[in-house]
Amino acid sequence: MGPGSHPADTGAPSEPNAHAAPGARPTEPNAHAAPGARPTEPSAPTGPGAPATPVAGSIADAVVLKRGEAFFLCPPSGSIPPEGHHAFGLYYRDSRHLRGYELRIGGRRPTPAGPPVDRGDAVTLALASPALHAADGPLPAGTLLVAWDRRIDGALPALRDRITVTNRGPERVELPLSLRFRAQFEDIFEVRGFLAPRAGRARPPVWRSGVLVFTCAGADGAWRALGVHLRPSPAARTATGATLVLGLDPGDARSLDVVLVVAEADTASAAVGHVLRDPGRVSRGRRPRAAPSDPLDEVVIRSDSRPLDDALQASLRDLRMLRSEMSGRAYFSAGLPWYAALFGRDSLVSAMQTLAFAPGIAADTLRLLAEQQGRQVDPRSGEEPGRIVHELRIGESARLGLVPFARDFGTVDATPLFLVLLGRYTAWTGDLALFLDLREAADAALRWLDSYGDRSGHGWLEYEGRATEGLANEGWKDSDEAIVREDGSLAQPPIALVEAQAYAWLARVAMADLFEWTGDRARANRLRRAAAGLRRRFERAFWQPDLGCYALALEGGTRPCRVVASNAGHALWAGIAGAGHAATTIRRLMAPDMFSGWGIRTLSALERRYDPLGYHVGSVWPHDNAMIAAGFRRYGQDQPALRVFEALVGAADHVPLHRLPELYGGQARGAGGPVPYPVACQPQAWAAGSIPYLLLTLLGLQGEGFEQRLRVIRPVLPPSVRLVEVGGLAVGGGRVDLRFERRAASSRADVIVTGRRGDVEVLVEAGPDWPDDQTSDG
Repeated sequence: MGPGSHPADTGAPSEPNAHAAPGARPTEPNAHAAPGARPTEPSAPTGPGAPATPVAGSIADAVVLKRGEAFFLCPPSGSIPPEGHHAFGLYYRDSRHLRGYELRIGGRRPTPAGPPVDRGDAVTLALASPALHAADGPLPAGTLLVAWDRRIDGALPALRDRITVTNRGPERVELPLSLRFRAQFEDIFEVRGFLAPRAGRARPPVWRSGVLVFTCAGADGAWRALGVHLRPSPAARTATGATLVLGLDPGDARSLDVVLVVAEADTASAAVGHVLRDPGRVSRGRRPRAAPSDPLDEVVIRSDSRPLDDALQASLRDLRMLRSEMSGRAYFSAGLPWYAALFGRDSLVSAMQTLAFAPGIAADTLRLLAEQQGRQVDPRSGEEPGRIVHELRIGESARLGLVPFARDFGTVDATPLFLVLLGRYTAWTGDLALFLDLREAADAALRWLDSYGDRSGHGWLEYEGRATEGLANEGWKDSDEAIVREDGSLAQPPIALVEAQAYAWLARVAMADLFEWTGDRARANRLRRAAAGLRRRFERAFWQPDLGCYALALEGGTRPCRVVASNAGHALWAGIAGAGHAATTIRRLMAPDMFSGWGIRTLSALERRYDPLGYHVGSVWPHDNAMIAAGFRRYGQDQPALRVFEALVGAADHVPLHRLPELYGGQARGAGGPVPYPVACQPQAWAAGSIPYLLLTLLGLQGEGFEQRLRVIRPVLPPSVRLVEVGGLAVGGGRVDLRFERRAASSRADVIVTGRRGDVEVLVEAGPDWPDDQTSDG
């Protein structure tokens, strides 16, 4: 994914196949793990920038809520262990304000009694009491049922809980219900293990006006506070919690409201004053609808396939959750818990995935990134004139300069992707005003591609990395071990990634169209000539006939890294690949050593560096697969694209809440579902956007905003899906609703326009083997 350094960038031993003979093929893709085994916690990264403590434990089954700048994670049991190393808690502005929150009844924790009921911005946990000993005798397990309703209140901000306990037994029950809390106000990079914990900053908690208050004086001059409000008032208070007495007759229920208010302010009095506010006086209203320019709430996608519908609804819930704002503009935060921030590459790709539904988010994202665009040369942050920012952080460690990510530019591909999204947004919406507003930023980005982007002067978009801090690799595979040679050793800078050249080519093509639309034909022609030259050189330098695909990268400007990796598929997504090489690459990417059944692996199982749980060297990433499959469609290869689509939908059907995580293991497909990567972000924006984006790609949707037209080109559906309805497609100034019906014994789908708002033409291109009367517009 790339934002920052992932907490488990070296999510497996640094020499995954060290036990294999040189050049030997592993006997199984998962040769060193038992079939179906749950992965152990990844080992801590080593080398420069290594964490001072082990990475956080698994969050594969975490319950996650977010609204505004606050987000919350907990296990399915609801309670967060006050002790131990984990990533659960309540976070605000890159600080974990709450790291422990434990509920006990009769001295024991309730246990899950069913799956969480996720409603997007709220969740209900169903729990039951274990076997207990009351004053008048034992109570069987399940005598008490606990409904734990939780939601994030973005106005305070706060976590609002209602805990309702019901007595299902035949006798009256009297038991203590106790709550215990812990707050250390750790910076996100401490939780991730990239900074040693700093003790002594948090003040001892105190009860003030019936509120349990935790405070911390940050080294950055900010005061952070957490206030715990309980209704009704507890029978007894402790230094870190409270106890109530449950007295329940058979069938009776009793509720407890817990509100945890967080604050960050310049003074202690301001922070404490905020968390002491009566949360009952703050509106408990519904989540506000998205702004009209960002209408995610208007999106309708339905099918006759239960697994597909579950995956789509989970995707849209996650995208709504990750929708964030900065300076009044909307963007997608990259992912939770590690990347709740604006990230150049990730936010751009997520906006591109949702362009057909929420073009306003794409416009806002482009404006935000243009505001943050590089203006000067700063070796520490990687800032350069015209370069698009990689990561923005606002926490204590970033403010103090303890990590280089406060405003980090360590990405080689955000700049061309900025130009690609600007081009696609303009083509889809017909809104040339945004390009005119951002023309200076676009010019600067193009200059960066031609100057700073070409480090060695060989004509490639490449990177060298920073010697002492920051990221060693600057593509989307940015972990230290991601870019390798065929002997398993690491590639050496300067490094020119295959996908970076593809993005740079597409950026010039997209900008040429924009300059043409504004009447600057001379500039458009220069960009097209530059793109054509890059394409010729790319085919000569990157194509590896004996591998049947493009090289992962060039190192030193000339030497190919001759390994088979998913990166080659991005050349198909962008369209830089020649038709013959594209067809061969598609066959190679769908071979058994690359296609696991759950998706295309990041690295071939035949490569020496392969590890199915390596962060970028064998795992499966949904967004990677969606882009690759879209590339298959670009070159007319529908069936491989459908196989990848069904693999992603199948994976979503086997994971909690049908939520595709950031990544999962590359083990061959089995009955038990994909092997979870323990600390993968979930939700994660470009994972959430993958299935909706790929579905619209399979349906052949192409917006032509200047013509107020939607083209539907050769729509296809997999055998498991017969009917799909898509509503709320934004094209030009209008919206369109469509229904797709797959033909019997075929992947081809017929199209019916079921709704239209505004003057939008729908033009269906059935393909050369279709009769002309197979579509209906009206």
